[in-house]
Amino acid sequence: MKILVTGGCGFIGSNFIIEQITHTENQILNLDKLTYAGNLENLKSIDGDLNYQFVEGDICDGELVSDTLSDFQPNAIVHFAAESHVDRSIDGPMAFVETNVIGTATLLNASKGYLEVRGQQSEKNKFRFLHVSTDEVFGSLGDNGFFKETTPYDPSSPYSASKASSDHLVRAWHRTYGFPALITNCSNNYGPYQFPEKLIPLMVANCVDEKPLPVYGEGLNVRDWLYVTDHCDAIYTVLKNGQIGETYNIGGYNEIKNIDIVNTICSTLDELKPRSNGGSYSELITYVTDRPGHDFRYAIDASKINKDLGWSPKETFETGIRKTIQWYLDNEQWWRNIQGGTYNQERLGSKKSD
Repeated sequence: MKILVTGGCGFIGSNFIIEQITHTENQILNLDKLTYAGNLENLKSIDGDLNYQFVEGDICDGELVSDTLSDFQPNAIVHFAAESHVDRSIDGPMAFVETNVIGTATLLNASKGYLEVRGQQSEKNKFRFLHVSTDEVFGSLGDNGFFKETTPYDPSSPYSASKASSDHLVRAWHRTYGFPALITNCSNNYGPYQFPEKLIPLMVANCVDEKPLPVYGEGLNVRDWLYVTDHCDAIYTVLKNGQIGETYNIGGYNEIKNIDIVNTICSTLDELKPRSNGGSYSELITYVTDRPGHDFRYAIDASKINKDLGWSPKETFETGIRKTIQWYLDNEQWWRNIQGGTYNQERLGSKKSD
């Protein structure tokens, strides 16, 4: 396959590309704007590989996207490119509308034009557009129940609202134009190359630097955690075998409270990198004012992708979190470089308005 990946210098996108280049013969073109979270260092291990190309560019630039499609001639697009941090969306929502809504519409329109130029129904039948989305579009769960593909959308933050909008656009292109699209909605990812504003890498970095470990509210919010390479495997499974027009939920079957995540990180680091004072990293935990509109619980029902496509996660949370913590310890310079450049671990999204 020839796959155009948008946002391939981000966390999940870079892991997907590395998996593709390492384990398949597919040709990958990575289109990335290189915003604050886009990092070419993530893909250093595949520099020079003949099956990998990079183009710096914005998915909101219709002419660039059309030219890239025409030049590369992909038979699949995997669309990761997005602004993705809830706290940042509270502070600056319009960037999320621009990239996640306008950018997705621009990409869809250019892709539709690309197929029309190719002009053959057989080519259209071979082409696939996979839109990578989030479980946050469904809003918040109570103590019971799971998000299904049929769960009504009820987004709480500007981020989740922008992703819900992009999901609706993808479905509209499929229903109106017969555009060959698929959608995946995943639970919280973790693993190598995650930008250190997110919970797990932030906590690891703060432990290493003996900084406070800020936990929102009482830390009782629940998330379903999915190791990033399991997610990448699921995406490729949907891309190859998913039914056009369908949505697939992808989850890790790991519902855990935020405070339990932080305590697990602390206890693991107590073992792997003991504090010089002999204490536990858990002594650094501090509770901070919750962010506005903080959803209480997310939990994915991934039975459809398991039943229809035979996918299930390989990593347990216990195996995945240990791999993740060890990766951040072994690659300290990677996140140090980010701290010295685009992110200083400041708190974001703490105000309801500016």
